[in-house]
Amino acid sequence: MSGVTNPKQKWRAGVLGATGMVGQRIVKMLADHPWFELTEVVASERSSGKRYVDAMRWHLEGPVPESARSLVVKDLEAALDCDFLFSALDSSVAGPAEEVYARAGYPVVSNSKNHRMDADVPLLIPEVNAAHVNSIPLQQKNRGYESGFIVTNPNCSTAGLVVVLKPLADAFGIEKLFVVTLQAISGAGYPGVPAMDIVGNVVPFISGEEEKMEEEPQKILGKWDGSRFIGAGLGISAHCNRVPVIDGHLECVSVRLKKTATLDEVREALRNFQVSEELASLPTAVKFPVVVLDEPDRPQPRKDSNTGNGMAAVVGRIRECPLLDVKLTLLSHNLVRGAAGAALLNAELLAAKGYLKTRVTASKPAAETVSR
Repeated sequence: MSGVTNPKQKWRAGVLGATGMVGQRIVKMLADHPWFELTEVVASERSSGKRYVDAMRWHLEGPVPESARSLVVKDLEAALDCDFLFSALDSSVAGPAEEVYARAGYPVVSNSKNHRMDADVPLLIPEVNAAHVNSIPLQQKNRGYESGFIVTNPNCSTAGLVVVLKPLADAFGIEKLFVVTLQAISGAGYPGVPAMDIVGNVVPFISGEEEKMEEEPQKILGKWDGSRFIGAGLGISAHCNRVPVIDGHLECVSVRLKKTATLDEVREALRNFQVSEELASLPTAVKFPVVVLDEPDRPQPRKDSNTGNGMAAVVGRIRECPLLDVKLTLLSHNLVRGAAGAALLNAELLAAKGYLKTRVTASKPAAETVSR
């Protein structure tokens, strides 16, 4: 890692899907970012040409950042004056749009699901698998990209889960796990789940969610061998539920370890998990990404979701499992650790490793349409 801590000139960032829930969170997190400056916001044709502040309904606490208020929203076929792009696009358009921008020379840091499992696209959580960025040159070669490429972060529930699994995998090895999620309504975007369906209720189905949680950890916890990703070979079973909580995904996890470990050893492995000094120097990173609580009724979304500025996974109720080995409860902020914050941290990692370059002129995507 090149140790970029105080760049002389900020990298200029654009946000695709800037009016949605995750896009708004990225815009807010960029407002005072020491490395990145928001210069472009992109959304649907109905928002194009409007000032950002007038183009959407702001859902976050506090006002729209001053740095974003007067930016003119562009559509997906406009020339963009930025060095790289965050993508918070809906999956219905994200796949081809991200490819077109990458082909036009833009690094694309995506929160969308479309390219996560591509054979040459890194699915990144820097605390877990930063080395997977080494797949980028092969992606560029395979796809004929020059300076552009695509990097993704995982599903919001997967993100918190793999941060907790990483120290357990390193210390003891993992054979299989069973996970039940209780997922906040903000994960469904806006307007999300109708009030009549969720208030005083639990919806035991989230389309595609269980499949993502069973597939994505295999890639993240696996290895890049220089030519391909090798999966971790875990046995994973997931049940995913939507619950009437605004922010914070709670997960109840049981794990079979490869090596015998006491509960104290498990707690110690989780508490002592820390990132490298280089990674800790990134603006959005936290040095200890797993926080262990000893209270019997924690973690709780209302009390603990913002731990570590929303970037930490909070673990409690570590105890023996009569079916596997260890069971625990974990919590992560779905819009920060699981989405916008994860994307920012990925971009910071790319910057530190020299993958982000300053562009001289604005570029327009290739002639093919990216809005369908």
